[in-house]
Parts: sequence; structure tokens; C-alpha cells
Amino acid sequence: MGHGTRGGGSDCAAPLLSVSGDDAGKQEPHRQESCCDLWRRVSEESWKLWVVVGPAIFTRTATYSLNVIMQAFAGHLGDLELASVSFACTVLAGFNYGLMLGMASALETLCGQAYGAKKYHMMGVYMQRSWIVLFVCAVLLTPMYFFAEDVLLLTGQPPELSAMAGKVSVWFIPLHFSLAFLFPLQRFLQCQMKNFVNTIAAAAALCIHLFVSWLFVSKLRFGLVGVALTLGFSWWAITVMLFAYVTCGGCPETWHAFTVEAFAGLGEFVGLSAASGVMLCLENWYYRILILLTGNLKNAAIAVGALSICMNINGWEMMIPLAFFAGTGVRVANELGAANGKGAKFAAIVPSTTSMVIGLFFWVLIMGLHDKIALIFTTSAVVLDAVDKLSLLLAFTHTPQQHTTCPLGCGRWVRMAIHGGLRQHRLLLYHRRTHGRPPRMALQPWRAGDLGRHDQRNRCPDAHPGRHNHPLPLGEGGHDREHAHGQVVAGPVS
Repeated sequence: MGHGTRGGGSDCAAPLLSVSGDDAGKQEPHRQESCCDLWRRVSEESWKLWVVVGPAIFTRTATYSLNVIMQAFAGHLGDLELASVSFACTVLAGFNYGLMLGMASALETLCGQAYGAKKYHMMGVYMQRSWIVLFVCAVLLTPMYFFAEDVLLLTGQPPELSAMAGKVSVWFIPLHFSLAFLFPLQRFLQCQMKNFVNTIAAAAALCIHLFVSWLFVSKLRFGLVGVALTLGFSWWAITVMLFAYVTCGGCPETWHAFTVEAFAGLGEFVGLSAASGVMLCLENWYYRILILLTGNLKNAAIAVGALSICMNINGWEMMIPLAFFAGTGVRVANELGAANGKGAKFAAIVPSTTSMVIGLFFWVLIMGLHDKIALIFTTSAVVLDAVDKLSLLLAFTHTPQQHTTCPLGCGRWVRMAIHGGLRQHRLLLYHRRTHGRPPRMALQPWRAGDLGRHDQRNRCPDAHPGRHNHPLPLGEGGHDREHAHGQVVAGPVS
């Protein structure tokens, strides 16, 4: 009996379902298959993401590097020279830069509408109107460069710093006028998905800028005047390259010739441009005001120089999450357009994780080179020490930027999908083909080339509630798909 009890105990302890050797062998390959499938999905999504993000990162970084290189050459001239160039370029020219960039962003809406409606000839007309409006705006803002010293003195900046910044500001006027033509050209090409042209022009301008900076500052000894002239020269080089591409046959459908039609409807165009400019200025001017306030601190030249170095490094690295911001929005939009909710979620997770890893890399880099990272800009021991003290804050600034920018990029699309554009009533269009069911509200279809900060505006000039828009090629292979009832439709853009 005792033996039977022991035997029964052992039987009770035995598993109810025994796992044979064959079954155990099947579970391990299943896990491996799941891991391989996940890795394959991550690889495919990463490839799709980097196709969009890669050129965007290079273009943004190359363009921003023009300003970084200029301030690096100025920093090696002296602490006061670095601070004065920071005031002239970052504050004075930066204020005007933000306003004109915002006004040019209205072209994204208008060219996006024209391209989506296949009114290609209107894109050239809109760009010429933008040139006229921005040129007049540039003329009106020009006196700020001539009275820069007085403006800085009114804000409480040190007299010596204000005097030098005022002298160098005049030489930024060529840069100032280049923006009036460059910004519309960039958006004109962007709305046609010809970003590669902007990328090539930015790469060429970066090489030109390095050579011209070395020639003017190191060889010809032009000092601060040479530093300011090199930046204007490089921006005009980009402008000339893009203008030559557009007018010499690169855009045969959207550019025909100069026309007097560009002078018609300027009032409405000015209103839209002004509203766009104010919106962007509120974001852009925040960083300019920080530099302006720093000038009131003790040892203003050192404080301004150190802060401008940190902001240049931060802005340089910030080009990466900004590119991920655009790339994430594109990928999420494509998945939503394919009615793939899980794919949209996965398309948001992959760039967020990738961007976070990049942010950690820069955190380690800055922490490891905390006392050497400013050597690009200056050799002054005092400024290097000030940057070293700020390096901890600088390092921790990068990680949250990288992590939060991507969710913001896809969040814009998700909010539009969830709320159905209730707060943007222009986006709502009735389906005409209901097949016996009540018409539902559907989101205005995205058309190729609809990019930019104003992408939530009405896309098509002919669209209104009650009119059905024809389906566009979506997904792989360019097959036409019908709009599903109540689903968000988004076409692939880049």
C-alpha cells in the first residue's frame, strides 16, 4: 500500500500532458520563426522609412551646416567676433528668416492643391507670386540690417558687442534677399516630389561654402566681412542651381515662362502668406529670444558665444528628428491609406525606436567629448569651459527630442484618422457612391506632392462636400483603390 501511495504520488506529480521530443522540437523552430518574422518586418519597415528619411536628413544637415561652418570660422577669429556673428546671424537675420520661411510655406498649400488637381501650370504662377510677395517683404525688412546696432542697444546689449554686430549685419543683406527666391523654389520642387534636386544642390553648396570660407577668411583675411559674405554666397549658389533646374527644362509641366498672371490675386496670396508667417515665427523666434536675453548676462561675449555653440550643436543634431518627423508621417499615412491599422502602429514604433537609439548615441558622444565638442567653433579656453559646463544639459536635451518628435509626426495623422477631421471641416467629403448605404464622411484623399506644415488644409480647389474625388494610385504597384466607407485614405508621398 505504501509503495502504491508513493507510486500514486509520483503519478500525481507527473504532467497531465507529456511533451514528446517531437513536440518540444517543434516549439523552438516556431519561436525562431516568430523572431525571424519580426526581424524581417523591422528590416522592411526600416528600409521604407530610410528611403524617405535619408535624403531629408542629408539635405537638412547640409543646409544647416552652412551656418555652423560660418560660426566656426568666426569663433576662431575671437570671442567677441563669435558673439557678434551670433547676434547678427542668429538673432537679426534669424528673425527675418523665420518670417520669410513662414510666408513661403503658404506655397506648400497652393502648389499642393494645384498639383493634386492636375492644374500644373498654376504651380509656376503661384511660385512667381510668392517671389513677388517675399521680395517686397525682404525690401521692407532691409532697414533692420542698417539699424542693427540701435536695435541691439535698445534691447540692452553691451555697446561693444552691438557695434560689431551692427557692422557685420550689413553684409548679411545678400543672404537676406536670396531667401525670397530660394524658399519658393524649394517648396515648388518639394510639391512635385523632386527632393533629390534640393539634396544635390545642398551637397554642392556645402562644398562651395567650405572652399569659399577657407579662401575669404584664411587666405584673403577678410575677417568678419568675409565670414558674412561666404554665407550669402553659398545660399545664392543653391538659389541659382534650383532656378536653373526649374527654368531650363527640369519641370516642363509646371513651369512655362514668366507671366503677368502672377500679379493677379496678390491680395489673397499676401493674406495667406502673412498668416503662415506668423504661425512659424512663434516657433522660430523662441530660440532667437534666448540669444537676445543672454546678451544681458555678465561677460556677455562669452555667454553668447557658449550658448550659440550649444544651440548650433543642438540644431545640427535636431535635423535628424525633424527628418524622422516627416518620414514617420509619410509611413503612417501610407498604412492608413491602405486601411492597415496594425501596419500604421508598427510604422510609428519602428522610427520612434530608431530615433531613440540615435538620441542615445549622441548622448554618449556629447558626454564623452564634453570638454572637446566646442573645439570646432573656438579655441578660447574661457568659452570652452563655459560650453563644458553646459554639456550635461546639452546631452540630455537630445534624447527627449529624438523620442518625442516621431510620435508627433504620426500623431498628426492619427488624430486626423480618429476625429475624421471634425475640427477641419474642409477635409470632410461625402461619398457619392454609397451602394444603398447612408453616405459617410471620408477624409480628403492625399495627392502626390501634398507636403509641408499646411498639409491639413483643403487639398483640392474643386473639392466641396457632396462631390466625390476620383481615387488615386495607392499602395504598391500603383493600382487604383476605391475609398472604403468611413476609412482614412492617404496616398504615398515622399
